[in-house]
Amino acid sequence: MSVADVKTADNRPGAGAAAAARTGTRERLAALFRAELTLLGRNKTALFMTLLMPVLMAFAMRQAVTQMPLQDNGLSVGTVLLPGTIGFVLLFAVYSTVTGTLVMRREELVLKRLRCGELTDREVLAGTALPAVLLGLAQCVLLVFGGGLVLEAGLPKAPHLVVLGVLLGMVIAVAMAAASTAITKSTEAAQLTTMPFVFVSMIGSGMFLPLDVLPDRIANILELLPLSPVMGLVRDGWIGGADLTETLKRLVIALAWAGLAVFAVRRWFRWEPRH
Repeated sequence: MSVADVKTADNRPGAGAAAAARTGTRERLAALFRAELTLLGRNKTALFMTLLMPVLMAFAMRQAVTQMPLQDNGLSVGTVLLPGTIGFVLLFAVYSTVTGTLVMRREELVLKRLRCGELTDREVLAGTALPAVLLGLAQCVLLVFGGGLVLEAGLPKAPHLVVLGVLLGMVIAVAMAAASTAITKSTEAAQLTTMPFVFVSMIGSGMFLPLDVLPDRIANILELLPLSPVMGLVRDGWIGGADLTETLKRLVIALAWAGLAVFAVRRWFRWEPRH
């Protein structure tokens, strides 16, 4: 086939659609990411929850942390506040933001229209959550380097545990967000339906109060909450790690919750508005 034949074929009706059909997963996700990032920048409430709420929560809890018996448990203000702030990023910048975004797109029939195109269901969910996840990861990186200097906590002594904890936390937060949309009828209702997970995680997963300072019986129960193993891994990464058995236990709990959340999404996630 000559060059002229190729040009003629490319100019035939439908050639543009055929070329568009060859777009890969990366291109489709990039396009959806750009659209969602633009919309996130226009949503002042979501932007506040994503960028400012975690830092404000950290400042609010600093005075309370200084009154805790931390040195008896090998902790410091920095090694409590920094992992706690990363937990707030997971809750507010990722979980709450992604829940509200998915509900809004569902109610506006955006998700339904996206499914009619080339995007797969996984790509629709991943692309919608991607801006919040990347912004959350950027905040975590800033906290590791900048927060460690400000609070004199230094860099993590076992950074691989911090990375592992953050990545597992992102998976759990996004999966829980998608699962939470099943009980959320509107964007306004998302502010209420996300509260149980947010409050339980803040109080029971070691963000406000490290589990190390609690009685063993209570701590053993709270360790089973979704974000407790994440907070444990991140805090272990800062103070120098834990024994292999404890790390594996936390990995099992975190993966179990991630699996349950993914099952809930596959079973109950709705693509059309709830009535």
